[in-house]
Amino acid sequence: MTPALSVKGLEVVFDRFHALKGVDVEVEPGQSFGLVGESGSGKSTLLRAIAGLVPAAAGTIMVDGNRLGHSRDKAFYRRVQMVFQDPYGSLNPRQTVDRLLQEPLAIHGIADGERRIQRALDEVGLGNGFRFRYPHQLSGGQRQRVAIARALILEPSILLLDEPTSALDASVQAEVLNLLESVRRWRKLTFLMVSHDLGVINHMCDRLMVMQNGEAVEELGAEDLVSGRVNKEYTYNLLRASEGFVRQNTNSS
Repeated sequence: MTPALSVKGLEVVFDRFHALKGVDVEVEPGQSFGLVGESGSGKSTLLRAIAGLVPAAAGTIMVDGNRLGHSRDKAFYRRVQMVFQDPYGSLNPRQTVDRLLQEPLAIHGIADGERRIQRALDEVGLGNGFRFRYPHQLSGGQRQRVAIARALILEPSILLLDEPTSALDASVQAEVLNLLESVRRWRKLTFLMVSHDLGVINHMCDRLMVMQNGEAVEELGAEDLVSGRVNKEYTYNLLRASEGFVRQNTNSS
């Protein structure tokens, strides 16, 4: 089976600082893959390099078996979308929800906008009543739902999720995680997800990679994380620092 996403030897350099040092990642179609590590480990940089938001100094990135160049074309963004950490910062405050959702459709010349907007809003639990509100009229959880709807509007196959719940209140986090998991299963999406919360990664991801100082430390299954079956001292210390982390309760909404 061709991987949905394959990264080999990826390097990113900012003013002589090596943010990524030869990172390899492979994610199978329909899999949810997590990236964990302390701040500055390179997790978000990896997502941004895949999305074309930061340039790669070396290495290859392949989506569905197709190697990506230095720039990303419209076809890439039809297949791959990203949800950012700050739902308020990622939405234009001068645009209504309707306009925010129409914009990517207009850029890609997609005609069935009405159907897609209604479907996306329904999927994230908002509905048409929110179409003409502005971001400042929404709660943090509602804004992140709009950001997810905007990512879904082009019907991608891969979502890059950069700490999608860390800016939300704890009471709202489980709702958004439930939503993401439901959408992934319904649409059979592939996730590459960054989080500092091991409980979130344990719930959402089949496999995960631990990162430190721009490098991959080790790759684990979610069950290895829970049972503490780790090979590297850094991973063990990360677990110790997060001691007492619990699996996210997704029965509440």
